[in-house]
Amino acid sequence: MTRAMRQKNQQYGTAGGTLRRVQIGNALSAFGSGFTVPYMFVYVSTVRGLGSMTAWLVFTLFALAALVALPLAGRGIDRYGARPVLVAGAVTAAAGALAFGHASGSGHILMSAFLFGAGVAAVQPALATMIVRCSTQETRAHAFALQFTLVNLGMGIGALIGGQIVDVSRPASLTLLFSVEAVMFLVLAAVTGTIRMPAAAPAAVPASAPAAVPASAPTAGGRVAEPKSDLRTLLADKAMVRICLLAGLIFFTCYGQFESGVAAYATDVVGTSPSVLGLALGVNTLAIVVLQMIVVRITARRRRSTAIAATGVVWLGAWAAAAVAGLVSGGMVATAAMLSVYMLFGVGEALLAPTLGPIIADLAPAHLLGSYNAAFALVKQVAIAMGPAAGVLLVGAGLPAAYIAVMAGSTVLIVALALRLRTQLTAAQDNAVRRTRVVTTSVEPRLAGELRPAA
Repeated sequence: MTRAMRQKNQQYGTAGGTLRRVQIGNALSAFGSGFTVPYMFVYVSTVRGLGSMTAWLVFTLFALAALVALPLAGRGIDRYGARPVLVAGAVTAAAGALAFGHASGSGHILMSAFLFGAGVAAVQPALATMIVRCSTQETRAHAFALQFTLVNLGMGIGALIGGQIVDVSRPASLTLLFSVEAVMFLVLAAVTGTIRMPAAAPAAVPASAPAAVPASAPTAGGRVAEPKSDLRTLLADKAMVRICLLAGLIFFTCYGQFESGVAAYATDVVGTSPSVLGLALGVNTLAIVVLQMIVVRITARRRRSTAIAATGVVWLGAWAAAAVAGLVSGGMVATAAMLSVYMLFGVGEALLAPTLGPIIADLAPAHLLGSYNAAFALVKQVAIAMGPAAGVLLVGAGLPAAYIAVMAGSTVLIVALALRLRTQLTAAQDNAVRRTRVVTTSVEPRLAGELRPAA
C-alpha cells in the first residue's frame, strides 16, 4: 500500500470516528427535545396559565428566531467552520430551554422562546454541514438516514420517559423536563466541541454540470480567493431554488401537520382519543426505525427525484386513509385508518432522509455549504410554522373535507415537482449513475466497467 493510500485511509477513519461522535451528540440532544416537544403548548397555555394566544405566539417566535439566526449561522459556518457555530447554537439553545422552564410571565417566556428558537435554528445547518464534511458521496445518504433514525429514536424515548414525569398540576415537573433538555444541549456542545473536523475536499464537478460561478484568481500568497457568500449566488442556482420550493411543500404537507392539523382532525372529526394519538406517534417512529436502513439500500440505486416522487405517492395514500377515517368516524376501522396515516407518513419520511440532505450537499459549492444548509433549514422552519395555521383553521372552521383536499392536492404537487426537478439536476446530483466495483491490480486501481444509469 502506498503512502498516499495509507494517508487517505487514515483520513477516512478519522472522519468516520468524528461522524460517530456527531451522530451520538445529535441523538442525545434529540432525546432531550423529546422531553419537551409534546408539552410546549400545554405548558404555556395551561401550566403557566398564559392562554392559547401566548402559546401560539411562542411558536411564531420560533419561526422568527429562525429567520434571524439562520442567515447568520450560514455565513458563520462558511467563514469560521461548523463546529464553533454548533457549539454556540447548542449553548444558546440550552440557555433558552432553561429560561423557558423557569419563566412565568408572558414577557419572560416570549424572550426565552426567541433565544431557544435561535439556538436550535443555528444547530441544524451546522450539524448537516458536519455530516457532509465527515462523509463521502458513497456514504452520505447512509449518514443522513442514520442521523434521521437516531433523532426519531431519541425523541421517541425522551417523549416516553417525559410522559411518565409530566404532571400539568405541578409546574415543577415541566421545569424539570426543560432542565433535562438544557443539559442535553450542553452535552451536544461538549461532544462536538472537542472533535477535529477533516479538511474539506473540493467537490468534483461533473462534465454535465451547469456552469458554476467563476473561480477567483490566485492571490499573491498563492491562495485562491473564494467568492463571497451572498444571497444572490444562492438565488441564481435554479436547482437550489427548485429544491427549496419542493422542500417547503414537503415540510408544510407532512411535518407541519403532525401535532396540529392531523391531531385536530383526528380528535374533532374522527373522534380519536389522546391515547390513540400517542400510539400513532409511536407507530410513526417505529416505521422510521424499522424501515430506514432498508430504504437506504433501495434508494441507493434509484434517482433521488424518484424517491421524492414516491414520497408524494405514499403520503397521498396517508391522506386517503385520513378521509376514510373521517367517513367512518369512531370504532376500530377509524382507529386503524388513523394509525395507518401516521405509519405512511413514517414511510415517506424514511424515503426523504437519504435524499434531501445529499442533494443540498451536492448542489452547494464547497465555500457556500453552510449557507446552502442554512437556507434549506430556513425553508423547513417557515413551512413547519405555516402548517399548523392552515390545518387548524380549516378543521376549526368546520371544513374537514377541504382540509383533506388541500393536503391531498399538495402531495400530488410534490410528485409533479419532484419529477420536474430532474431537468435541473445533473445525473450525479440525482444519483442517476452508479459506479461499479473497484478492481485493484499490482499497478493501480481501476474501475471494472463504466458509469451506468440508475433505475
